Amino acid sequence: MQRPLIIAPSVLAADYSCLGAEVKRVESSGADWVHVDVMDGHFVPNISFGMEMVWMLRRQTGLPLDVHLMIEQPDRYARNFIEAGADIVTVHLEAQHNVLKTLRMIRDMGCKAGLAINPLTLVENALPLLSHIDLLLCMTVNPGFGGQTFIIEVLDKVRAARKYIRDHNLDVEIEVDGGIHADTAGPSVAAGANVLVAGSFLFKQPDMKTGVDRLRQRVAEVSSAG
Repeated sequence: MQRPLIIAPSVLAADYSCLGAEVKRVESSGADWVHVDVMDGHFVPNISFGMEMVWMLRRQTGLPLDVHLMIEQPDRYARNFIEAGADIVTVHLEAQHNVLKTLRMIRDMGCKAGLAINPLTLVENALPLLSHIDLLLCMTVNPGFGGQTFIIEVLDKVRAARKYIRDHNLDVEIEVDGGIHADTAGPSVAAGANVLVAGSFLFKQPDMKTGVDRLRQRVAEVSSAG
């Protein structure tokens, strides 16, 4: 059974000078989640924003906040992001922490737990943890900066993860993040992903709804083609 398609615009690509209006654009576009990329300048070579952004977004929208922690020690800060209003907190397998302990802490606080893997990380390293998470994020670019080119080889990991999830009857979303646009959305969903994070593609649209509709259309075309 195919999981519902979820589209999550990434506010990393938003115009921060009018954040409230940008969030309203997301809501009126028909998107499902708001994706929040948190970067610390250590785990990735860029700095974005912290829990204050999540706190502000929570007051602007009722859409689920999908918070992706690209930080070195997520176990130290995950609690703060949950308290700020995150609905999903995703941590990296490659970060410096006891991954299972962090995932359990996130779930114990009543938040959904996600696990992210970078393009060079073997998906086999994540499979034993899938029963402890709600979402697996397969990065389709090297994390740190928006606007990068989609790494199509990552879709092999998506296929392997989706097969494992089906074989073990797990309730886990598969998310792809990086280089998602009309041409990469269909292959991503065909491989087994059902959550599409899109930043530049959506926020650069004069009418974001047009971009969201285009993603859904391309996915529908691929699905109908079998």
